[in-house]
Amino acid sequence: MRPRPLTYSPVKNTGIVNVRLARRERWTRAVWTYDSREDWGVLPDLSTELTTRLREAFRAADYDADGVVDALGPQAHAALGRGEPEAARRMTEDSGALGTLIRLFLLGDAEDERAVRAALPGVDLDDAIKAEVLRGDGDRLRAGLDIRPYGDDEGSWWVIADLDSDQRGGPVPADHVLGVGHASISLARATSRRPVDTLLDLGTGCGVQALHASRHARRITATDLSERALALARGTFRINELDVELRQGEWFGPLRGRRFDQVVCNPPFVVGPPRVDYVYRDSGLAGDDASALVVRQLPAFLNEGGVGQLLASWVHRRGEDWADRVSGWLPRGGVDAWFVQRDVADPTLYVGTWLRDAGVDPRSAEGRAKASRWLDWFAENDVEGIGFGFVTLRRTEEAHAEVVCEDLRHAYDDPLGPESAAWLDRVAWLRARSNADLLATRFTVPGTVLLEEVSAPVEDGWSSVVRRLHRTDGPGWQHELDETAARLLAGFRGALPLEDLVTLLAYAHDLDEEALTEAVVPVVRELVRHGMVVPA
Repeated sequence: MRPRPLTYSPVKNTGIVNVRLARRERWTRAVWTYDSREDWGVLPDLSTELTTRLREAFRAADYDADGVVDALGPQAHAALGRGEPEAARRMTEDSGALGTLIRLFLLGDAEDERAVRAALPGVDLDDAIKAEVLRGDGDRLRAGLDIRPYGDDEGSWWVIADLDSDQRGGPVPADHVLGVGHASISLARATSRRPVDTLLDLGTGCGVQALHASRHARRITATDLSERALALARGTFRINELDVELRQGEWFGPLRGRRFDQVVCNPPFVVGPPRVDYVYRDSGLAGDDASALVVRQLPAFLNEGGVGQLLASWVHRRGEDWADRVSGWLPRGGVDAWFVQRDVADPTLYVGTWLRDAGVDPRSAEGRAKASRWLDWFAENDVEGIGFGFVTLRRTEEAHAEVVCEDLRHAYDDPLGPESAAWLDRVAWLRARSNADLLATRFTVPGTVLLEEVSAPVEDGWSSVVRRLHRTDGPGWQHELDETAARLLAGFRGALPLEDLVTLLAYAHDLDEEALTEAVVPVVRELVRHGMVVPA
């Protein structure tokens, strides 16, 4: 299975829909203002019957993650990912029903009604139009919703969301439901996949995190404030034959008195003034208060030992350490926490990026006005940057919780999910062992850890100026070592306990054993926490 989401391509929407008259085979043209969804107030009814028919048609046509990649080929698929649809369009010309579905749902093309009917056998097109799956464009049909394959290593799903701003040909409405994007993929990669009984997807949107959760959670609950998001998520779950409990409400409101083994959350974390332009990104809370709210409240909804994982943003204020800020969000005691900062954006870049994300041209009158208000708010609140990253929380009854904030802005390829689970394991292992226990432990250095040395030329040869321990997997941690620490780690072969290695090193190099032991223990603890040395 090639686990890649299929990307969007630009398309203009005309606002014209074809409505088929009941019990007739002809079509009549009617004007339908597509952008006025809020005025007619009808949510898409993605019924069990309709989603069943769609699923059957998609399966028959091989409209899944592998089928699309096979039909397009690597070059056209890569071009589509860059927003260049023409190569993909050419590759679909002789692909029958699959080609029609690719052009309809992935390229945003208008297709002949007979071709759509052939590609969706058994689907009542009247019902599909009523449910927004299709919409008219003159005497042809276009996609009304974004329905695309999305896969992982174990298989493929279909995700139902709203058309993005490129497909719509303009800004998205306030109740826009985002599809598979960089944020949702990042959170999925950062989430632990160990088996659990109960899992909560807080703010499910179109249901991407719940799809991934179905691989390892026995029971899933998904919530959202938006009625439209829940309607599309319900369609996503139905078309994939998943049983997910859906609840509507703000934040943790619909879940009072309940606890879960795992909580995942992709909240509306955009930082700025307290307003809601788009429900998928804006919370109505000022600054980074949305992220703070989730971090503060989430542990109360975890079972003992339960894990919560979320995307979050935080402001970098003049004169304030970001680590102090985010760690201050935690409730008092009882929570292990790992904050990972993956990026820090300049306020001007941040504003422009989010305006374009919603389809607003920063050069337009609307874009300039919004940017001005946003940047004014940043200036008034001494915001120098906006941090973005992942938060892992674990509820614990241990007396001493571990809270760590790390800046990991360097590039690495490995998903963070397995590492977050292993990080919690290592934290628990270290907490259960005193310094005496640690000294009695035999350690080894994993094969993925390398010692890098940088030397400078000197009069009689070379002199080492940097010794760096580098873990080549996971987040790619690096630790600089002095010569003594490098020599100590050379003995980590699982044969002798740490205390014996310290004794031998002190004797061989005429060092004070007690002082060396005092210096070694915190270094080894840090290396264990980062998986750079492991118990034999």
